[in-house]
Formats: sequence, C-alpha cells, structure tokens
Amino acid sequence: MGRLIYSMITSLDGYTEDANGAFGWNAVEDEVHAFVNEQYADLGTYLYGRRMYETMVYWETADREPDQPQVAIDYAKVWQAADKIVYSSTLTEATSARTRIERTFDPEAVRQLKESSDRDLSVDGPTLAGAAIKAGLVDEIHQLICPVIVGGGNRFFPDGARLELELKDERRFDNGVVWLCHRPQS
Repeated sequence: MGRLIYSMITSLDGYTEDANGAFGWNAVEDEVHAFVNEQYADLGTYLYGRRMYETMVYWETADREPDQPQVAIDYAKVWQAADKIVYSSTLTEATSARTRIERTFDPEAVRQLKESSDRDLSVDGPTLAGAAIKAGLVDEIHQLICPVIVGGGNRFFPDGARLELELKDERRFDNGVVWLCHRPQS
C-alpha cells in the first residue's frame, strides 16, 4: 500500500507563496534539491491541482535546457518517471506524458489508488492537500521550512483542518532550511 505524502517548501511563517504569488525566496540550493531528489526517487504518482501542475510541468523538459545543474536534471527525470493526476474543472488537456486529468477530487478514488499502489503518492499544493487532509488521506507531512518570513500569501495548512502530529524525522541544511517529517497520530 502506498503512502500519501503532502510535501512543500514553506516560509518560516507557513506560506507556500507570498501575497504576490511569488516563491523565489524558497532557498532550494543544490544540497536541498539533492535531498528532495532522494525523497521522491521512488514516488509513483503526483496529485496536483491545476495551478500546481502548471508550475511543475516545467520539469517535463527541464533536463533538456542548457546549463542545468545535475540536481535539476536528476529531478526532471524523477518527475518524468512518475504518473501525474491533475484535478481541474478547466484544464482541457495535459501537456506532459503520464498525466491524466480528473474533473473533481474524489477521496474514495484516492483511497483506492493508495491501497492498490506499491509506491508512494504525493499530494502537492495547499488547496488539494487541504482536501486530502480533511478526508483523512494524508499519511505523512513533509515541510521544507526556509529561513524567511513573507508575511502572507497561500498557507501551507488549510483553515479548519486539525491533526495531532508526531515528529518522525528532521534534517537541517547549511543554508538554514529545515526539513520536518510528521505523521498523523492514530
């Protein structure tokens, strides 16, 4: 059975993007990027909303762009090897391989996907992850916290969600980023 992992980069004050929709402050340098590559190397499926998919589809061709660092090429290959499910009522077609579009997020279908998968799944984007958290589907929460306060924007956790969490792992990086892995308590 696959685990559903919610993982994103956040500011110290808990935002995935600032009030202007920017996330260039995210401090993903080579050491952090290599760690993310290791975390996702065996991932089977990404679950995205439209906006997150439109951001992440960059990785479909990133490995062919000139002057890419090796960590970016490695992540592009990880991303390309995984299946993608995009939940969108407006997106008409996928622009990447191994991608299908679903019109609505169906918690029961995701539960069945987890049960039938021999690889982990990732839910990315706070809105979609919020729905998965509220449905009790998320098995782990991975948060890469950057040493910056952005003062507002798109929050990592949704309003109305409450979970008792247990810290399972952590890692500190030279650039001040901290990775936390929490699991919901049973």
